[in-house]
Amino acid sequence: MTRAFCLALGLALCAAAWTIGEPFSLWPFADHMLRHMTVVAIATPLLALGLAPLGLGAAIPPLSAAVIEFLVVWGWHLPAAHAAAQTSTGWFLAEQASFLAAGMAIWLSVLASGRALAGVGGLLLTSMHMTLLGALLLLAPSPLYPAAICGSLADQQVGGMLMLGIGTPVYLLAALALLARLLAGDRPRAGQPA
Repeated sequence: MTRAFCLALGLALCAAAWTIGEPFSLWPFADHMLRHMTVVAIATPLLALGLAPLGLGAAIPPLSAAVIEFLVVWGWHLPAAHAAAQTSTGWFLAEQASFLAAGMAIWLSVLASGRALAGVGGLLLTSMHMTLLGALLLLAPSPLYPAAICGSLADQQVGGMLMLGIGTPVYLLAALALLARLLAGDRPRAGQPA
C-alpha cells in the first residue's frame, strides 16, 4: 500500500466512524465500541503507515505511548466518562480526539526506525489491556454502565466481543510481525516500520 492510499483510507475510516448513523441502534454501547475500535485499531495504524516516513513518532518511546494509550482507553471506559461521551457532543469529540491521538502515539512510536523490540513490547502491552477490558465487558455478570448508555447486558457483551475481536488481534498480529522481522535480522530503512 502506498503512503497516500494509507492516509486516504485511514481518514475515510475516521470520517465513517464519526459520521455514519448508529449501525447498532438498539445497542448504543456496541455502536460506540465499534466506532472506538475503528479509530484506534484500524484507522490509526493506516494513518501512521502513511505518516511514518516523516518521523513523527520519534519523540515518544513505544512503551510510554502504550501507557498513554492504556490510560486514555481505560479512562474513557469509566462509567462517568463513558456516560459523558455518550450523552454530550462535546465530550464525544474529546473522547474521539483522545482515542485518535493516543492511537497515533502508539503506532507512530512503534513505526519509528530502530525501535523494533520496544515496539513489540508496546504492542503486546496494548493487546493485553484490550483483551482484559474486552473480557471484563464480556464476562461481567451485570451491566457496568447505566441503562441510558448501555441498553442491556447483551449490549455490553457485544461491545466486549468487538473489542476482543478487533483490538486484541490487530495489536497482537502487529507485534508478532515486528518480532518476526527482528528475529529474521531485517534492518528497516529510514521511513519503514521498525
